Amino acid sequence: MGNQLIAPSILSANFSDLKTDITMVNESEADWFHIDIMDGVFVPNISFGMPVLKSINEHAKKPLDVHLMIVNPEKYVEKFAELGSNILTVHYEACMNNMHEVINRIKENGMKAGIAINPDTDVNVLKEFIKDIDLVIVMGVFPGFSGQSFIKQTYERCFEVKELVIKYNSSALIEIDGGVTVHNAKKLIDNGADVLVSGSHVFKANNPTKIIQKLKDI
Repeated sequence: MGNQLIAPSILSANFSDLKTDITMVNESEADWFHIDIMDGVFVPNISFGMPVLKSINEHAKKPLDVHLMIVNPEKYVEKFAELGSNILTVHYEACMNNMHEVINRIKENGMKAGIAINPDTDVNVLKEFIKDIDLVIVMGVFPGFSGQSFIKQTYERCFEVKELVIKYNSSALIEIDGGVTVHNAKKLIDNGADVLVSGSHVFKANNPTKIIQKLKDI
């Protein structure tokens, strides 16, 4: 079994029967729940808000890896801590001017702090923060919609982030979010990925548990 962590993305779960999908993840080899919060402003889509996160937390038995694709995320840090988030990731593009302050606030509220970067953002923007964070999300698609096809440059970007992690002696994990499947997972891991987020590939499968197991075994 591989050391990589698997974080199924709840955005692709069945919302009319969310509890069943949460139970499936609880009982699977998955490590985290990946939860995308979108505001329709930072990304052209709205996902779900606080009440849904609260109900996920009531049933989830694994850490909540919350990915904020929203503007002004600093306004909601305390609220996400209250709702049970274990890891809180904000987008560099949404808070490039107050990133240090946001990271500190996330940590002060007892959560691990992450920075996400879009496919067209230079990896080197992370240099200044890489020692202070626990996680980097390298987007494999442009954020906003699940089920998009994977951007091939992500392999190289993942490798570049890994080089930064090593160079600055950071303990940050590298998470790939968007377009991850059993077909590209090995190459991502070979390029330094520690955490794989998979949404529609898991939840739309005939046997989601088996797909999670395959991702874990790579």
